[in-house]
Amino acid sequence: MKPLRSLSGLIDFECAARWGSFKLAAQELHKTPAAVSLQVKQLEENVGFALFVRHPRHIALTEKGQELAIVTARMLGDLRAKVAALQVGDEEAVLRISTTHSFAIKWLVPRMHRFNKLYPELDIRIDSNDAPVDLHADSTDVAVRYGPVRDGDPAVLFHERLVPVYSPELLAPGQEDLQLADLPRHKLLIEQSPERWLQLLNENRALKGKYDFSRGYSHWGVLVQAAVAGQGVALVPYGIACQDIASGALRQIRCRSAPFDYGYRFLANPHKEQMRKVRRFREWMVAEMDAMHASLDG
Repeated sequence: MKPLRSLSGLIDFECAARWGSFKLAAQELHKTPAAVSLQVKQLEENVGFALFVRHPRHIALTEKGQELAIVTARMLGDLRAKVAALQVGDEEAVLRISTTHSFAIKWLVPRMHRFNKLYPELDIRIDSNDAPVDLHADSTDVAVRYGPVRDGDPAVLFHERLVPVYSPELLAPGQEDLQLADLPRHKLLIEQSPERWLQLLNENRALKGKYDFSRGYSHWGVLVQAAVAGQGVALVPYGIACQDIASGALRQIRCRSAPFDYGYRFLANPHKEQMRKVRRFREWMVAEMDAMHASLDG
């Protein structure tokens, strides 16, 4: 195994891999394309394998180059985040939050102005990513993750319920609201399968007629947005839809909500969980989740 004797060229390599071009990387780094190409060439000689396949008009990462590019981008991201935190002179000044796409778009971001008003001194960084998060990395302070939950877990913020929602656009002239009995006349939007829909209808003793389950979506946030657009009636987690329900973009069919074994957990970097910024964010999250739970009960 050839030892890695120098890290020189990693920045040029990461930039060229991100752009897929020595020319564009050179523009970002304020160098010449030849200088970037030389740095990458020296890095290839150092690691002992090719990082790019060089074509007359473009470059393409090799298989090993792709793997190294992922690690290098993560490493440089962590390094830049740490340098930025040290430059402000106070690790408490920046709060880095990792969460999933649907939760960030449909729940967290619409509420963050309230947290910002309470703590305007904090610099908030939100990373929405459905991939597993490394809570030991300096690039993450806290993570809110959606997944299976169990009662008694102190990390659980909210145990979800599934509710049927629809856009007011679906109402016929003079119709005040939709009932479960109206569902055979509408498309029922699903996430993966109609099983949860059938469970809700059965528990409400409303499993009658034929239902159209011909619209499926891979993410809850997309499913909620489809309902907002009037594409049908959707069965969705209350937490993802509650903001649109409160604004009037969606209405909730009055019925017994369906139990769901998923919810939201608050996770903190073990080296930072006692920091003031983390404790404040968790307290705010608990208060917001409690208010959401009260609105569901209401």
